[in-house]
Amino acid sequence: MTPRILAWQRQALSDLEAAKLTAAAGLHAQACYLAGQAAEKALKALLLASGEPPPYSHSLPRLLEELQQVGINCAPMEGLPLRQLSRMETESRYPQGDEAPSDRFDNRDSDMALLTAEAALRFVSDQLNPAASRG
Repeated sequence: MTPRILAWQRQALSDLEAAKLTAAAGLHAQACYLAGQAAEKALKALLLASGEPPPYSHSLPRLLEELQQVGINCAPMEGLPLRQLSRMETESRYPQGDEAPSDRFDNRDSDMALLTAEAALRFVSDQLNPAASRG
């Protein structure tokens, strides 16, 4: 694996850890944003590993489509609320009308975001290190 791919993977793990800390502190909007960032960076690391430059997109479903186009079996990602996490990543950053993101997100949101991001990082890790995932 190249240093660039490893850098993307390390940053994905760092964002996931930051998401966990912010969720534990009750900062659920920020946790949702960071969880989305973690999933995005992990999927982009996998695209890089496949020889494709990642697109300038924050859409997790689009990144999954790109991975499928280069021949990666993304079946383990089916059923994950990737579209919802992508929306959260945007909606958790800016007020809408007179409502701040901190008013709109709660622990259920951050729990879902963390579980989804963890699944995405596990999927990428399994793809990049298949021998390690078999034990």
